[in-house]
Amino acid sequence: MRIPFAQIDAFAEAAFEGNPAAVMPLSAWLDDATLQKIARENNLSETAFLVPDASGAADFELRWFTPAAEVALCGHATLASGHFVLSSDTTRARVTFCTRQAGVLEVAREGAGYAMGLPAWTPAPRDMPEIVAALGVEPVETLWHEKGYALVVVEGEAAVRAARPDGRAVAALGPYVLIVAARGETAEIVSRVFTHYFDIPEDPVTGSAHAVMVPYWARLLGRDTFSAYQASARGGHVGCRLAGDRVVLTGGCVTVIEGTFLLP
Repeated sequence: MRIPFAQIDAFAEAAFEGNPAAVMPLSAWLDDATLQKIARENNLSETAFLVPDASGAADFELRWFTPAAEVALCGHATLASGHFVLSSDTTRARVTFCTRQAGVLEVAREGAGYAMGLPAWTPAPRDMPEIVAALGVEPVETLWHEKGYALVVVEGEAAVRAARPDGRAVAALGPYVLIVAARGETAEIVSRVFTHYFDIPEDPVTGSAHAVMVPYWARLLGRDTFSAYQASARGGHVGCRLAGDRVVLTGGCVTVIEGTFLLP
């Protein structure tokens, strides 16, 4: 079986920036075990699978797999999927994706890049001593969202960049996404994201983490639009705005590989 394959750097203005995702269109769903094996073979932080949506709710169904597990929401692979569809059909202005746990998501052209709408997952204050200990940081505030996202706010960009989490301790916590964030200098908000459980020690640029951060920082900043930067080794800039119950993230994409996956 021959499956089209594209590797796309999302939240990137040039190749080798942002977060790489594999995008693979299918005519119908393969079984979950095979999807997981493909994602493990690709060995990227996410592989996105697209199937035409026969229900009429959206243009495509969309699922995301890390090398270790399926996830509830992945922003950068959604942006990459939007780029995959829109760059192959210049008559389209937008594309919609029906997902299993995050509702219908949209990617639309905006300037030289794209705007992506995600659910606004507002976190709530919560003490998380085990998470803080695993991250090895001094928190100003700790917050939690029920989808498994921990937001640990620290004092300043330098503290974000200096974080050196205990990978084994982070992985042992469970299937969580751990965010360390602060007011920044590179951008208004700077963050890093650790997801050792999913076989991704540090995610390069994480759209879903911004779905959690944007409602929090919009309240603190007193405005709905601001800039963000994820300070991983690759790094990536994310435009952020809060629009009611949606978080809109903006950024560019660059296709770096096109080819065919040969499924035995």
